[in-house]
Amino acid sequence: MTDTYTPPEVWTWDTESGGKFANINRPIAGATHDKDLPIGEHPLQLHSLATPNGVKVTVMLEELLEKGHAGAEYDAWPINIGEGDQFGSGFVWANPNSKIPALVDRSGDTPVRVFESGSILLYLADKFDAFLPKEPAARAETMNWLFWQMGSAPYLGGGFGHFYAYAPEKFEYPINRFTMEVKRQLDVLDRQLAERPFIAGDEYTIADMAIWAWYGALVLGKLYDAAKFLSVHEYKHVTRWAEQIAERPAVKRGVRVNRTWGDEDKQVPERHSAADFD
Repeated sequence: MTDTYTPPEVWTWDTESGGKFANINRPIAGATHDKDLPIGEHPLQLHSLATPNGVKVTVMLEELLEKGHAGAEYDAWPINIGEGDQFGSGFVWANPNSKIPALVDRSGDTPVRVFESGSILLYLADKFDAFLPKEPAARAETMNWLFWQMGSAPYLGGGFGHFYAYAPEKFEYPINRFTMEVKRQLDVLDRQLAERPFIAGDEYTIADMAIWAWYGALVLGKLYDAAKFLSVHEYKHVTRWAEQIAERPAVKRGVRVNRTWGDEDKQVPERHSAADFD
């Protein structure tokens, strides 16, 4: 860094700052325009995008369907965060924080909104009694790792991902700072997976779905094009686990839902039935 930044006494919003996402980042909440959310034929309505946080939920829904839970049929509608869809009035009702994903359960008399990806995973696990152990110790261990992911991902996404991949300029200090933390987190996972097949033990759970969407994608070379930079080959147990989960049929479907970029044969922008994957 050649220049030293001195923070002003009072921060003011510069609409030109923020790099790639400057047009959608702002220091205030609330809707910018009126737009109702679409409603499909199924009780579960997902409004999302195939980012890691969105993939967690579509993988969970596809795993539930794979397991035979017909009530988990869902409509998935894309939210174009680059265009500001998340600031429409309907989406802000579903998630006042204006972040994807948001789920609306319309199976009862009153719609239930569920936001934050970890909350959605837990809601669906409880609703369908699946992918979350009942035994108290096993449930606690699963919850430990689910909340670990929710607390750790801001370093991987908002920290490392921003400064390594998206910031308008590359600065050594923040890249080094967040790279060190991401590698520490990968080492945490590698040590955990050295002694068990899945994150929380012998059973595949919502903790695996949550962590795989971020760290599995990272070691498989699908996140920030940073696998070589982070020397992900060093984390052999994480890689084994990531590759194993990637081969699950439900995961292969889930990563395609609400995807609007990349190879066209891997995109399912909207999902309303299993036929949409054909």
